[in-house]
Amino acid sequence: MAKKFIIYNNQEFEIAYEAILNNQKQYIVFLHGWGSNKELMRQAFAQSFLNYNHLYIDMPGFGQSANTQALFTQDYAEILRIFLDSFDVEIIVGHSFGGKVATLLNPCKLILLSSAGIVCKKPFKVRCKIMCAKLFKFFGISKLTHLLRTKDADGLNEGMYQTLKNVVDEDFSSIFASCTSKTHIFWGKQDCATPLSSGEKIHSLMKKSAFDVMEGDHFFFIGQAKEIEQKYQNNKD
Repeated sequence: MAKKFIIYNNQEFEIAYEAILNNQKQYIVFLHGWGSNKELMRQAFAQSFLNYNHLYIDMPGFGQSANTQALFTQDYAEILRIFLDSFDVEIIVGHSFGGKVATLLNPCKLILLSSAGIVCKKPFKVRCKIMCAKLFKFFGISKLTHLLRTKDADGLNEGMYQTLKNVVDEDFSSIFASCTSKTHIFWGKQDCATPLSSGEKIHSLMKKSAFDVMEGDHFFFIGQAKEIEQKYQNNKD
């Protein structure tokens, strides 16, 4: 593992990353989802896409990349744009939240794995929790609001908790529609975190996209990297 320091908006960000060199010129970059890290992506994809050098990155606030600043997805994209400036990047692979960041980077070629970015109606239980949290806040019962936080907020510092609130309900419909990357979208058929209907909508919005549904949940790509590579190769031209 290596680390690189990036200056963005007069703030220093420490970015942990791992490069796997396969004696190639160009890189494929892997961006993890919310609450995940580069290790999960490396475990899934290290033995695939061997015609590229690999770059696995811990985005700020995840894995070995510390962060206490409140950020938006656009901030993540700009930080990574600076980070990637010295690499010859051909493809960016983004899972879930990483899919939104990857789309903003608008690379030549893009692979989305159950990307976030389509706002879905929340389940009744979640809506009740949100309403209760607002009532607790209104009546000044702040000590109870932490009991209603999403599991995605577990262990987060205040900056990252604000980041979660900033990014969780972003509607990326217009960004997907304006993306010019040649894109291949993969989705888990049993995905409950980002439902299949979201993948279908993203595919309809992205003018240069292919769409494949695979068995599995939100982390369907684990154990299926070779199949993803094969499907991508079959459609890359």
